[in-house]
Amino acid sequence: MVAIYLLSDVGSVAGGWYSSRLIRAGRTVNYARKMTMLACCFLLTPIFFAQSYDNLWVAVLVIGIATAAHQAFSANLYTLPSDLFPRSAVGSVVGIGGTVGAVGGMIFSLYTGQVLERLGSYTPIFVVAGSAYFVALALVHILSPRLERAQID
Repeated sequence: MVAIYLLSDVGSVAGGWYSSRLIRAGRTVNYARKMTMLACCFLLTPIFFAQSYDNLWVAVLVIGIATAAHQAFSANLYTLPSDLFPRSAVGSVVGIGGTVGAVGGMIFSLYTGQVLERLGSYTPIFVVAGSAYFVALALVHILSPRLERAQID
């Protein structure tokens, strides 16, 4: 567990560092955030097979890399409201996002219970968990193709 948590910490810092590095190198905020998040999506794909690894340490490493990628993705996702909205609206946007995330977590818990009860396998759960990041990034891109600041009256 300690290895997984340490890798998560590294991922959180690395995600913020990498997008900031891209911005300092002259890339747009849009490019920096989305490319960092896309890299995280690909780092998460080995989680699809986490249950099939016979070696405990390989499974720990794969799950640790996935948690690191999750944290890096989250670091960039959590900063999007400050990129997109005026300071006066950031708290409300983050609060709404947190509420939606909590409801999603409740629904996913129900899904997890059903899958384990019916199939007895974590594989479908890992597939959904790994794929959700690609779906989330696609939604971010659809909703804000250029990450332009919203105009609030």
